Amino acid sequence: MKFHIVIPSHNEEDFIALTLQSLVEQTVLPNKIVVVNDNSTDKTAAIVLEFAAKYSFISLVNKTSNAIHLPGSKVIQAFQKGLETLDENYDFLVKADADLIFPANYFETIISHFQSDEKIGMAGGFAYIEKNGEFILENLTDKDHIRGAFKAYRKETFKQIGGLKPAMGWDTVDELLCKFYNWKVVTDSSLKVKHLKPTGANYNKTARYKQGEAFYSLGYGFWITAIASAKLAMMKKKPLLFLDYIKGFWMAKLAKKPLLVTEEQAQFIRNYRLTKMKEKLF
Repeated sequence: MKFHIVIPSHNEEDFIALTLQSLVEQTVLPNKIVVVNDNSTDKTAAIVLEFAAKYSFISLVNKTSNAIHLPGSKVIQAFQKGLETLDENYDFLVKADADLIFPANYFETIISHFQSDEKIGMAGGFAYIEKNGEFILENLTDKDHIRGAFKAYRKETFKQIGGLKPAMGWDTVDELLCKFYNWKVVTDSSLKVKHLKPTGANYNKTARYKQGEAFYSLGYGFWITAIASAKLAMMKKKPLLFLDYIKGFWMAKLAKKPLLVTEEQAQFIRNYRLTKMKEKLF
């Protein structure tokens, strides 16, 4: 199977070489790797160009955007910029962060999953972060969720869900829409990806309300948002984040911000979330 990788990057001089080195050492190489240099002020672009000189399948795209780093919109706008430079000659597409180290068999294994079942629409491994000198599971989400840092989409699935939404919650709505269209989402615990920078480390303080806004935009409704907010705040070991998430939800609701999904999809999402919650309780 052929695949393309798009890597949005902003001031990643400390990590981008490690990410690209892990990609060029894959047992199955990608057809294309596009790194989008989004307004970096460090040596990110120079490092990517060094790799591009050695490997013809690596290219650099420069993008100028607002310097404020908010979750969702900035990274997906950069992803879209890279995607526009690619052809349609691929079987699956990968959005990856610029601070990862992939195991050498990562994409060989992803390919085997896609080939095993034509209804698998998305596949991915698990993120591990360094703590006290060893890498441990970055346990911020359920085991059936693929982290936004490394998403692989079957081409047909990517097209059907309408690509990626430039908003906070993009890496949840993509999986929910997969399920809405009867695609399978597969996670593989044997694929341990080293995530070199903690999730959200560079986010501006105004981003704290964005999670609640994201829950609203997914059509969760208040009670599902409250439960999801409490769970996430506890997983991050910052209970007071619950209040920020709830405030973000109400700010979005009062402002009547548009949803990322249709009303039919929102109803499906609420039913799906309620079903999953009942399964865990009972």
